[in-house]
Amino acid sequence: MSGISGITRVTLVKDLRLEWRSKDAINSMLFFSLLVVVIFSFSFDPTAEESRRIAGGLVWVAFLFAAVVALNQTWARELRNQVLDAYRVSPAPANSLFLAKALGNFIFVTVLEALMTPLFIVFYNLRAIGPAYQLFLVAVLGTWALVVNGTFFAAMSLRTRNREIMLPLLLFPISIPALLAMVEATTSILTGEFSAKFWIVLLVAYDVVFTTGCLLLFEIVLHGE
Repeated sequence: MSGISGITRVTLVKDLRLEWRSKDAINSMLFFSLLVVVIFSFSFDPTAEESRRIAGGLVWVAFLFAAVVALNQTWARELRNQVLDAYRVSPAPANSLFLAKALGNFIFVTVLEALMTPLFIVFYNLRAIGPAYQLFLVAVLGTWALVVNGTFFAAMSLRTRNREIMLPLLLFPISIPALLAMVEATTSILTGEFSAKFWIVLLVAYDVVFTTGCLLLFEIVLHGE
């Protein structure tokens, strides 16, 4: 277990340093999310009540599409200088590599959400009528649901000819339950019309099931061609 955590830590630090130097993923995600905020704000002029009803869908759809930009770059860096081939022949557990990549993507998307959320609040005049602390739970659980599957499917589509297209085709359908839970939970918290507990529990179950499945299957994906 200490070996797994050590390899995970080293790989995660390496990815964070590379992103800090290049800022490719963060800049791309910020640009895309900012376009979504501005375009939709010009498309309609909703009242505060209408904003709370539609904001859940707008926020999570923007984050989902923006996250795909970072997820597509997750494994592409490892193709340079045959780094991924070195991982395959090393005795390091495959799960440690997967966890490092998933945690890195989680950090990148979380930074995006922290930067973009104030803009959504200002542009759409949002405030939570329901328990505001639940928004944090939904954000953490929902973000992990997106990145754990996204990291896994990005590895699957890495050597395909059109991986930028293949990743959304694989990720979006399987993310529908999580996306539905995120949107419904966010809407219920913003409007205060009904409890979000059911959707939060659904997100927890989704995260447990798919995290376990990805960890069990990733070694096959890593060593497959």
